[in-house]
Amino acid sequence: MPRFLRSLFGQVVLALVVGIVLGLAAPGFAVKLKPLGGAFISLISMIIPVLVFCVVVHGIAGAGDLKRVGRVGVKALVYFEVVTSIALMLGLALAFIVQPGVGMNVDIKTLDASAMSSYAANADKLASGGTVDFLLKLIPTSVVDAFAKGDVLQVLLFAILFGCALTMVGERGRRVAGLIDDLSTLLFRIMGIIIKLAPLGVLGAIAFTVGKYGIGSLKQLGMLVVLYYAAVLIFVFVILGGIMRLAGFSIVKLLKYLREELTIVFATTSSDSVLPQIMAKLRRMGIRDSTVGLVIPTGYSFNLDAFSIYITLAAVFIAQATNTPVSMTDLLTILAVSLVTSKGAHGVPGSAIVVLAATLHSIPAIPAIGLVLVLSVDWFMGIARALGNLIGNCVATVVVASWEGDVDRTRAHAVLDGKWTADEEDAVEPAMPVAAH
Repeated sequence: MPRFLRSLFGQVVLALVVGIVLGLAAPGFAVKLKPLGGAFISLISMIIPVLVFCVVVHGIAGAGDLKRVGRVGVKALVYFEVVTSIALMLGLALAFIVQPGVGMNVDIKTLDASAMSSYAANADKLASGGTVDFLLKLIPTSVVDAFAKGDVLQVLLFAILFGCALTMVGERGRRVAGLIDDLSTLLFRIMGIIIKLAPLGVLGAIAFTVGKYGIGSLKQLGMLVVLYYAAVLIFVFVILGGIMRLAGFSIVKLLKYLREELTIVFATTSSDSVLPQIMAKLRRMGIRDSTVGLVIPTGYSFNLDAFSIYITLAAVFIAQATNTPVSMTDLLTILAVSLVTSKGAHGVPGSAIVVLAATLHSIPAIPAIGLVLVLSVDWFMGIARALGNLIGNCVATVVVASWEGDVDRTRAHAVLDGKWTADEEDAVEPAMPVAAH
């Protein structure tokens, strides 16, 4: 067997090609393969809550300095807000420069409102809740409920409290910390087994998509989708690339290092499907456990860069397509509301449409029924959303770690250059904290 096909990346690429061929040649059969993709994501989701808990608790207990952990958290949140704001403004700017919706002249009376019925309740709930409601939802009704629902932010909150308490009890907490470390090692082993099934998951997901929608549908997506993909590329290589360069690293090398995970996300349109592996790879780079454990799970809800671009771009597109004039006040409202609503996107069914509807709910000038236009191409935009969000969170982790001195730069550069000589098990086993002030 060629060396390329012996690697996970090669197997995933092969599965991607086979899935497309099956979708074209036997669409009826290809659609029936959907459970393969769903089962793979479910297997990954199964261990995410416990894995996040173990990584965060082990990281905080290993750090021993609660002030440093708090400092990392604050810097991460500041970074999230700044970069998210840039993403929102990029979406607005490109929408006004390119004007993808101008000339469509859509009569809102001709749009089918029933297509939005399944999203309406969630949108109204999200829009009416506001910041206070979102913050209250971070507190689980019980610890068991947080793990049962797989709510990463609720699990993260409990893990931070647990890790801090473990640090405070000192020597008496050593046995518990050791147990959690052992459990973390076991979970990463399980993840290593599950990730070998990624080619099957990719095959099922891409075969279903091509079989149902047809490869030709890619030609009919229009200027909005093309512009959105261009916007995400600009954001990744210009904005995030510049940020990475300031931190002393290369965005291109990071993308090459994460190519297997990015390929899986491309096929499944779900960044959840690679969360454990992403955390393992960042730790393998030499980034401290506690930093990875805090930034990545939090970023999944607070740092949705590509999602932010989508919200503002789609909102202006709908206004242009329906010939709705948008004032400067409306634009500022979109920015302000999006900063809040985008934080509740992760884990909401049909999150993209739901959050966009919640955003438009606060801007009566733009007809919410125009969402039907976006709904028809949402899945294809979801590919770029998932990829952009994942890349944004990986960059955030590297940057915050650089600020705090929580990354072994020699090891990180060696890994990104492909010169790290550790065996494959190092990619899935928890790394010990390597940085020191």
